[in-house]
Amino acid sequence: MKYVSDRYVRTGKVITAAGVSAGIDLALCLAALIAGEETARAVQLAVEYDPHPPVDSGNAATAGPELKALALQLLAQSQK
Repeated sequence: MKYVSDRYVRTGKVITAAGVSAGIDLALCLAALIAGEETARAVQLAVEYDPHPPVDSGNAATAGPELKALALQLLAQSQK
């Protein structure tokens, strides 16, 4: 298995995503595959999916070591 940073990954018949908003991206991908890009764009508009997060830190590849450490600490604390 190889890590990829894509929001969703398609390998043959299998398409997978991790996380809530990535799942929405995956659903729009499926809509485009099944019904065409124009329909997928209409679905996106109908559900008003236009993500603009208030902070830009959702990617481990671009986060600094201190932020990564804090994120791991918060996750560990949430499991207690």
